[in-house]
Amino acid sequence: MTLRTIISVLVATFVFVAISSSAEAAGRVTIPEPAKGKGDQCVADTSFMRKNHPSLLKHQRDDTLRKGIRGNEFSLKECVACHAVDGKDAKPVTYENPEHFCRTCHAYVAVKLDCFECHASTPDKKRQANELPKKHPPTNVLSSWRDLSAQTCEGG
Repeated sequence: MTLRTIISVLVATFVFVAISSSAEAAGRVTIPEPAKGKGDQCVADTSFMRKNHPSLLKHQRDDTLRKGIRGNEFSLKECVACHAVDGKDAKPVTYENPEHFCRTCHAYVAVKLDCFECHASTPDKKRQANELPKKHPPTNVLSSWRDLSAQTCEGG
């Protein structure tokens, strides 16, 4: 064996061991750490929200679109308002930014979100930066409209 071959084998072995050791030390996969929300506590326990937020948002969507119920504590708008991440310019980042709260985990698990094709991925500009979402009792818009129509038609 030549000196060049011996050195090449030693370097290759060193590189292999260094890469293997660092992968094992890091647990092989880096788990995302999304930014903490602005409030003291979420509307539900963190582990519950991690597991159930898709179902909660789907049910809220269905209630809003089909029943006219708005203001539920599990609305996408309220989630975005509380979990907004500010960029270097001190403005909330959009979903296109890898630092966006939703994107940090969804990219990790390779789930494509379609929420922000229609909905805003940043908080409402009218909302104050330090204002936290408030819990509102659900309001059935359709029944309110029917009540108003009945009063108007009855002359009330």
